[in-house]
Amino acid sequence: MKIYAVSDGPPSLAVRMALKALKIPHEHIPVDFGKGEHMTDEYAKMNPQKEIPVLDDNGFFISESNAILQYLCDKYAPESPLYPKDPTQRAIVNQRLCFNLAFLYPNISAYVMAPIFFDYDRTPIGLKKLNMALSAFETYMSRTGTKFVAGNALTIADFPLVTSVMCLEAINFDMSAYPLVSKWYAGFKQEFPELWAISAAGMAEIAEFEKNPPDLTGMEHPIHPIRKVQK
Repeated sequence: MKIYAVSDGPPSLAVRMALKALKIPHEHIPVDFGKGEHMTDEYAKMNPQKEIPVLDDNGFFISESNAILQYLCDKYAPESPLYPKDPTQRAIVNQRLCFNLAFLYPNISAYVMAPIFFDYDRTPIGLKKLNMALSAFETYMSRTGTKFVAGNALTIADFPLVTSVMCLEAINFDMSAYPLVSKWYAGFKQEFPELWAISAAGMAEIAEFEKNPPDLTGMEHPIHPIRKVQK
């Protein structure tokens, strides 16, 4: 098994956490985002979306981090509490995965990651959208009153949400308005240091890029504007 992943991208880090938690032997194939390795025709053979990560399970290619997380549990750990079989519990896990994919991470990415890597600014409307997403997250934690995002046991839903919130810590974002999210996040780091170490390494890179944005002038991105670097 091979996982094609970047070293600092939250979706990649979430999948790598799951692989470690499930103790699945695999080879990590680093993808150089700055060099645009994911934009090549060769990479598109694995994932026509040209996005990261991609899992290669003996010639079976699957992309989209949520789908990868679910596939790993279904195939290699069907009895694992990380992806509970009970329909109600599983529905909550799936909802939290979708919440992160469709609402939380897009707003974190737009506010934190896009201005680091591309020619975007952090704006008041971007901050407003981010706080709306965090408020929804706080409400979920308040309503359930559970230790983790989908119950009182760790599930695969925690991984992408941890790596999303990690981006905020990387830029020293003030989380004081979200005490329950902060408590969950701190608890994860304390209880699962080996899993957190995967995310922590990515956070260190993002924090460094926040101070010194990477030079991506060699990349031809079809959507995002490349920041012009004065030399």
